[in-house]
Amino acid sequence: MNLDEFVSAHAPEEGGEAFQLENSKLLDVAVSGSVMAKAGSMVGYTGDISFERKSEGGLTGMLKKRATGEGTVMMQATGEGHLYLADQGKEVQILELSETDEISVNGNDVLAFEEGVDWDIKMMNSIAGASSGGLFNVYLKGPGHIAITTHGKPLVVPTPVSTDPNATVAWSSDVSPSAKRDINIKGLLGRSSGETFQLEFAQEGGFVVIQPYEEFQPGQ
Repeated sequence: MNLDEFVSAHAPEEGGEAFQLENSKLLDVAVSGSVMAKAGSMVGYTGDISFERKSEGGLTGMLKKRATGEGTVMMQATGEGHLYLADQGKEVQILELSETDEISVNGNDVLAFEEGVDWDIKMMNSIAGASSGGLFNVYLKGPGHIAITTHGKPLVVPTPVSTDPNATVAWSSDVSPSAKRDINIKGLLGRSSGETFQLEFAQEGGFVVIQPYEEFQPGQ
């Protein structure tokens, strides 16, 4: 492959979608106004786009910082152009939410969402003590596009189901997890593991997104 062929083969894809994939790990956002993105996820942009870190003080700010990863906050990108986002080589999944759609996502796995998507942090006392996304999650409500990230190709499992909290990416808003500790294997493993502490989704009719990878947060 000569240089001209390389440039042509890897040029940005043409398309009119607000969110589209340049490849499985790189998101192209057509910015016309504002979009929210994970701070530090910008790998490039064209046009006239400005960035503002979005963090809040007090308890709300603390919860949002905790839910979106240690030291990580969201940023607001405003202007006109194309914004290219990626996060540690993880696979990007684009979802389009209707006005009635709501999904709960591990804060570390939220990559971007459109301005019209409502977001909130909710504390789930029923699973206090869970690692990764157990205690604080980001709730996203449509309408609009959102992009989440996974290590590898995700599996969407219907409920009821029990999952490893470190492999749990997201779940539908019509289900809520509770803590389930497996005493039988406690102490058999050499390190702290989600296999001794599971998230139990007992309700029927929902779904849980899991990834083929245990993602540990700093300090775990």
